[in-house]
Amino acid sequence: MSENKMGISPDIQDIKRILLGLQDISYEEQTVLITGGSGFLGSWMCEALLQMGAEVICLDNYASGREVNTDHLLSNPLFSRVEHDISRPYVPRKKVDLVCHLASRASPLEFEHFPIQILKSNTLGTMQALGIAKKNNARFLFTSTSEIYGEAAIFPTPESYRGNVNTLGIRGCYDEAKRAGEAYCMAYHRQHGLDVRIARIFNTYGPRMRSDGHYGRVIPRFFDQALNNKDITIFGDGKQTRSFCYVTDQITGLLRLAGLPKLSGEVINIGNPVEYTILELAEMIIELTKSGSSLSFHPMPPDDPTRRIPDITKARKILGWEPGVELIEGLENIFQTLSIS
Repeated sequence: MSENKMGISPDIQDIKRILLGLQDISYEEQTVLITGGSGFLGSWMCEALLQMGAEVICLDNYASGREVNTDHLLSNPLFSRVEHDISRPYVPRKKVDLVCHLASRASPLEFEHFPIQILKSNTLGTMQALGIAKKNNARFLFTSTSEIYGEAAIFPTPESYRGNVNTLGIRGCYDEAKRAGEAYCMAYHRQHGLDVRIARIFNTYGPRMRSDGHYGRVIPRFFDQALNNKDITIFGDGKQTRSFCYVTDQITGLLRLAGLPKLSGEVINIGNPVEYTILELAEMIIELTKSGSSLSFHPMPPDDPTRRIPDITKARKILGWEPGVELIEGLENIFQTLSIS
């Protein structure tokens, strides 16, 4: 890892931040299987768990994850990496205590090009991962999404809201697959007594997030465009809002949900409850990078939600969690990482 002028790499600072939020939880001597473990969130989860003394089995077929995200962990004897598509059967080499199912393409730009793979990872893949948890009597964490709410009608949106989703739309492959994944989780919970926990993740950002091609999410894409003085591509009028959660906050929330006792069957929003318009985000990144980029407006993609903001009352009450990184701080950290890489 590169180091900044203080001699501390941004990654190390971020891992320390995650561990600080997990001081009351132990993963020591537990074996954790993470599907999608070389992806954006998966790689951070692998690293945090290793720092906490867990043994980690990382599964990834590299459809959107990248080997480079976990290459630096290969020297750790507690880490193993297996190239595998979780939509096909897999038998771990040893008993596992926790299965974290993170495997899925997640960029809206991928929905048009890889709908079948997205459906498989969140339906067949979820069923395979649940089967592993059942055989090992392991806890199961499913990373669902705010996308299951569709074009929500309640803001901030609570877990009790049932959603307004277009099953036939271009986003349906992801929205409906995640909804089906939640149904699989609750079926295993009710029929087999499996300890399942469901996290509904809202927009998350941070280092290791891809900006290229179909994988590009809004923040890394804006940074890539700004740093190269290209036009910043805005869909619609840019007044649609999102709430952005920095990766350290997200991983802390996920590992609190996975690790705390007596949470079987719980469904919890994990996201930042502060809204920003896409225009505000673009302006922040242009100012931060001192870019000469202009804004370029394009048609709004079909079914793109106009607002997205979580009600995190349950996360605060049940997990003792709320995000601590403000958007500008997270953006500055990404910029620092890009500047020294």
